[in-house]
Amino acid sequence: MVVTKDEYEKCHSAHPIFFSNNGVTVFTLDRPGLFYFISGVSGHCERGQKMIIKVLEPASPPQSADQNEQKNDAAVAMAASTSATLMSCIMSNLWGSFSSNCSDQQWLL
Repeated sequence: MVVTKDEYEKCHSAHPIFFSNNGVTVFTLDRPGLFYFISGVSGHCERGQKMIIKVLEPASPPQSADQNEQKNDAAVAMAASTSATLMSCIMSNLWGSFSSNCSDQQWLL
């Protein structure tokens, strides 16, 4: 579940920002800032199955409109692929089937 900071700290949310339990979940990290995730399974968050993802501001200086469009297309494709892989690893970890492929990744979003 995606929750507020307060809900993250309490390991409880009656009304999460985002919830999914179908095992095939995609969540788009669509802005810079902090995203708080907790497991919705009773007791899992209290046992450490929670995380914070920090999405950084873009580091490059402003570009021309044509350059921005080309870079944005590539960045969106890369972000979608990275987000899908990251969420697959997150959900696998939350459901107890963590893959060794996930542990070798370093995530900078």
